[in-house]
Amino acid sequence: MAKDVLCEVSSCKYWAEGNLCAASSIYVVSRGKEARNSEETDCKTFEPKM
Repeated sequence: MAKDVLCEVSSCKYWAEGNLCAASSIYVVSRGKEARNSEETDCKTFEPKM
């Protein structure tokens, strides 16, 4: 399992200084039947900062 998860989406409430993700878990899904590259995936963990 990854030690650090990097994130550049500063508008996400889980974004932390140093481009780290502070979420306790990450949920990524495929946009289609089978993803072949990162553009065919979505991070369902994202929540906008309030």
